[in-house]
Amino acid sequence: MKFLEQQMLAGSPPDEAPWPILICLLGNFRLLQNGQPIAIPCGGKIETLLGRLGRQFDHRVPRSVLVDLLWPVSDSALAHQSLNSLVYSLHKLIGDALGGAAAILHEGGHYRLNIDAGVGVDVACFDAWADTGDQQMRAGDLARAATSYRQSVSLYRGDLAVETDIGSVLERERLRSRFLSLLGYLADERYRAGDYSACLAQAWCLLGHDPCREDAHRVVMRCYMRRGERAAALRHYHVCERILHTEFDAAPEPATTALFDQIRLRPNYV
Repeated sequence: MKFLEQQMLAGSPPDEAPWPILICLLGNFRLLQNGQPIAIPCGGKIETLLGRLGRQFDHRVPRSVLVDLLWPVSDSALAHQSLNSLVYSLHKLIGDALGGAAAILHEGGHYRLNIDAGVGVDVACFDAWADTGDQQMRAGDLARAATSYRQSVSLYRGDLAVETDIGSVLERERLRSRFLSLLGYLADERYRAGDYSACLAQAWCLLGHDPCREDAHRVVMRCYMRRGERAAALRHYHVCERILHTEFDAAPEPATTALFDQIRLRPNYV
C-alpha cells in the first residue's frame, strides 16, 4: 500500500506523519525527511528539479524539459550529464531515508518521483484529502467530510510555489480556489452546528486569503447577529463595501445589500 493511502487511513495530516521524504510546494519550498527540514540551497537546482517533478507528481517529465529548465543555454550533451550528476547528488542526500531506493526514477528518457518508495508531495496530499471529503459528502457522511476537509486545509501553508509557465500558474489558481472553497464549506458547517465563534474564525481566514469573497462577508455578518452583535454586523457591511470599491470600483452584490437591510430593518428575521 502506498504511503499516502496508509497515512490517510491513519487519519493524521500527511506531512506530520512519518513520510520518509516529503516535498512541500504549498507556500515556501521545503524538503522534509521524516518531518524534519533538509537544508538545501534556496532557489537552487535541486529545488527547481523537485519543484517541477512535484508539480507533475502523477506524470513522467521528459528529460529534455528538465534540461531546458535547469540549463537553458548550456551545451546539450553537457546539460544531460549535469542532470545525471544532479539526480545522483540528490540520491546521496536522501537515499538513506528511502532505504537506498532512488528518489527519482529514470524511465525511457523520462523522469518521475518514486512515490512508491515513500516520496510524497504536499499538493498530492491536499488533493487526496479534499477528494476523500468530496466522496464522503456525496455519501451523506457530513461529519467525516468536514474532518477530511480540515486535514486538507491544514496542508495549505500558502499558494503554490510556481514557475512562470501558464500550466503552473493555472495549477496555482486551481489549488487556491479549492482551498478557499474548503474554507467556505467549513465555515458553513460550523454555522450549521451553532458554533459561531469557530465559524467566524473560518470566515476570517477565508477573507484573509481573499478579502473580496462576499459569501464570507455575509457569513461574518450572520455570525455577529447570532452572537447578539448587531452593530458589528452593520459595520462589517461597510467594511465589505469599502474593500469592493477599492479593489474593483464595484458595489456589493444584491444578496449582501439585502442582508444588510434585513439586519438594519428586520433584525429578528436574520
